[in-house]
Amino acid sequence: MALQWAVLGYTAAAEAAMVLLLTLPGLGPLRKGLVSVILNILKPLLSIVPFCLFLSLDIYWKYENRPTCKSADSCTPTEYLRHQKSIMKSQRNMLLIVMALVFYCLLCLVTHLVVKMEQLNSRVEKLKNRD
Repeated sequence: MALQWAVLGYTAAAEAAMVLLLTLPGLGPLRKGLVSVILNILKPLLSIVPFCLFLSLDIYWKYENRPTCKSADSCTPTEYLRHQKSIMKSQRNMLLIVMALVFYCLLCLVTHLVVKMEQLNSRVEKLKNRD
């Protein structure tokens, strides 16, 4: 299971880096190549959505089938600590799932905005040259 979370973490980090590179000012010549690369990556990267859904269902199943340890009095201290650690890991993993999906959506939106902005800039240049 650790490999799945590592893949998801690296994917979220790559998405965040791509969004950051697209939004940094002063990367004009580099941005065109970056946009074309990102547009080619977006469709295969869409597989992150069902992967995140699968992982969230896995978290839910583990949450429903985990032994309960409501207070420190009902179980041993090591069991209580293990229970608390598993809850923290589940919360961390759910946050990772949400962030991966948010970064994917941001990447799609920012990429399409940059493409639209380039198209509008080319139209403005054509209109200026026409006059």
